[in-house]
Amino acid sequence: MQRLKKQYIEKIVPTFQQKFQYKNIHQVPQIKKIVLNRGVGDASQNTKILESSLKELSLIAGQKGIITRSKKAIAGFKIRQEMPVGVCVTLRGDRMYGFLDRLVHLAFPRVRDFQGIQSKSFDKHGNYSLGLEEQLMFPEIEYDKIDQIQGMDISIVTTAKNQEEGLTLLKEFGLPFKS
Repeated sequence: MQRLKKQYIEKIVPTFQQKFQYKNIHQVPQIKKIVLNRGVGDASQNTKILESSLKELSLIAGQKGIITRSKKAIAGFKIRQEMPVGVCVTLRGDRMYGFLDRLVHLAFPRVRDFQGIQSKSFDKHGNYSLGLEEQLMFPEIEYDKIDQIQGMDISIVTTAKNQEEGLTLLKEFGLPFKS
């Protein structure tokens, strides 16, 4: 069992039941999935960039990603319908908890002058999104093997009913929010 999953069951659930007066453990918010997404604008002209991006995201997530394609043609961006525009990985269960653990305890501490993540990036349902500027913060990525520095978006989808519950849940998991 993943360390964060065990922490959720043993510590976070009782804390939430006490703080928010939940009578049933199924009322306590939990993380449903984590989605890693990377838009690759140059991939339409260069398939090598798309393949390397897919490989990097799969290495970071520990699970093979999928190629996302455009739904309609946009002439201004030189995009035709069904053209590859990005890569995406959806993590659930143990892989999700493993990734969150690596993100909090390995990746964030490797960022120079890191002071925490913004607590303003919640939607009204308690889901959190953050953008990373480079993939080098993950220990799985070797500097010599990357073609170019690219960022990614990480969305943490929860069952929280509002922003306060979502923020409290992610703080309990150890995400370093700015005060």
